[in-house]
Parts: sequence; structure tokens; C-alpha cells
Amino acid sequence: MKPVFLRCVSVLPALFCLLGTSICTAESADQLVEKGKAFEKKFDAKEALPLYLAAEKLDPKNCQVLVRIARQYRYLMTDASANDEKLRLGHLALDYSERAAAACPHDAEAQLATAITLGKMLPYMPTKEQVSASPLIKASVDKTLQMDPDNDNAWHILGRWNRVLADVNMVKRTLASLVYGQLPKGSNEEAERDMKKAIELNPHRLMHYIELGRVYAQMGRKDDARKFINKGLAMPDVEKDDAETKQRGREALQKL
Repeated sequence: MKPVFLRCVSVLPALFCLLGTSICTAESADQLVEKGKAFEKKFDAKEALPLYLAAEKLDPKNCQVLVRIARQYRYLMTDASANDEKLRLGHLALDYSERAAAACPHDAEAQLATAITLGKMLPYMPTKEQVSASPLIKASVDKTLQMDPDNDNAWHILGRWNRVLADVNMVKRTLASLVYGQLPKGSNEEAERDMKKAIELNPHRLMHYIELGRVYAQMGRKDDARKFINKGLAMPDVEKDDAETKQRGREALQKL
């Protein structure tokens, strides 16, 4: 029979496992990320996020981990019902987006994360913050396109940026400049160019077609607007925000 001391030592590892300590469950950052990816593919941010946050603790300057964390907060933002909760989650996503950009200044996806997050936050921001965010979005997109001119997502965001700013009339622009600071200018023609470029680079994303249709609606080209919005609506949902994008498309059609 083993001495009492040896018997106690032999059961300690099992006891630690039962208690859930890291002695038995320690995983590398890469392993945690791979587990997180499986949930992310299903847009299950509640399961993916803790895994990515654990990976961040092991590798806090890994820009890909930071980008993925920001994305999960944006997914949770989409699912939130209250505007204040959307903004709270948006600010968390923005913090990780900015950290990713700082950690990897030469990584296109890390640079684009800030523009994606701010773009998603804009509808829920106060006017002053919207004005402040506008040049930040443009700077984020410009950096991305310098490194990766074939990034369809960057062209899409640039197109939306131009469309939104083109819709600001002179009176609103003057008031915004007086109260909040200078507002950048955009144009429908540039928005059209940007969205067409996004479609050329990736014709399989419904958001490009619907947003191009919204540009045409803003330009008064109703037939073109219906054509592209309906094309996007006919495509299957693939990405997390596709349902939300389609709703914007239906609302635009109703106004034509």
C-alpha cells in the first residue's frame, strides 16, 4: 500500500481538474482563437467572445485577436434592442478596434476595424459625435485602401460615407460647422463609383447592391434604385448584418 502522502499527491491533479484550474485546462492563444472561430462562423458572439478575451490575456497585442473581439461586440450590438446598450457595446468595439489599429499599423483589416465600428455606431450617436466621427472613418478607410486597394469592404464603407455626407444640405452643413466643427464633403457620384468598385471586387455580397440602390434613390434614379435594391433583397442572408441591410433596402423602396 502506498504511503498516505503519496496517495494524496496522486489525487491532486484530478482534484485540480475537478476545480477547473488552469493546470489541466491551459490552452494557447491560438487554440482559443480556433475554438472562437467555430462559434463566430455561426455568429454566436456570446460563445466566441469569452474565448477571444481569454486569448487576449495571453497575447494582448495580437491585432487579429483584437479585431475579432471588436467584431463580436458589433455582433452583440446588432442583437441589442435598446439604443443605449447598442452604444455601450459599440464603444467597447471601438476601444478594441483602435487598439488593433495601434498594434498593427501595417495590417489592412486592423486599420479598417475603426471605420466599421464607427459606421455602425453613427445612427445612435449624438450629432456632435457624428461630426467628430466622420473624418475618423475616412482616415481609417484611406489607410486600409493604401495597403489593400482590393478590399471591397473598405470601398463599401467609403461609398456609404460619401452618400451620407452628400445628403447633408447647405443649411445643415453650415449649422453643423458653426456648432460642432467642419463637416467633410461627399458626393453621390463618388458614392456610386465606390459601390460599383465594391461590387466589382466582390459580387457575392448583398449589401453592396442594396447600398448602391440607396445611392441611386438619393440621386432620384428610381428605376436603378429598384433594380439594385431588389437584386440585393433576392440574395440569401450570409453575413450577420444582412437582415438589417435588407430592412434598410425595403425602407428605401417604400420611399420611392
